Amino acid sequence: MPALEFSLEHVSRQVEAGIEREVRCEVSALALGDAALAGQAYRPGDSVTLTGFLAARSARHKGLVMHVNTIEKLEGN
Repeated sequence: MPALEFSLEHVSRQVEAGIEREVRCEVSALALGDAALAGQAYRPGDSVTLTGFLAARSARHKGLVMHVNTIEKLEGN
């Protein structure tokens, strides 16, 4: 089964307690099967929308990994 491990950078503006703030974080990601094949078409710096779910890396390592179900390039990027 095709597998693709990568990191993604999330950047957004969010409102917390009535104050707007910029949010930036790096997240580990894993795509399998068709999502992994689709992900090979993208390059670092491409803006994409990902859908999937968060899970622990393993039973021993509780750090989060986003398991990607779909990857779509954002228009205009």
